[in-house]
Amino acid sequence: MAKVSTNISLDAELKKDSQALFADLGMDLTTAIIVFLKQALRVQGFPFPVQRETPSADTVAALDEFYAMKAHPEQYKRYASFRDTMNEVLDDA
Repeated sequence: MAKVSTNISLDAELKKDSQALFADLGMDLTTAIIVFLKQALRVQGFPFPVQRETPSADTVAALDEFYAMKAHPEQYKRYASFRDTMNEVLDDA
């Protein structure tokens, strides 16, 4: 089968990290992309689930607290230093 060249645009860091990963797995980036495409054709879709991640209740609560703190910093205690923060935490332990 004749080969054709295809260009894709990637973030430089994504490319570098991907090349390192696939090199560790014994292949280059081109081979990894070919494996992905062949597997996608085999299953007639993405060869892995593509879905939104639903954050856990703890994560949602932490994000809500973060946004509340950001919107109303005056309602939250501030510390002069990390040492002061740690001293209070350790005193409560």
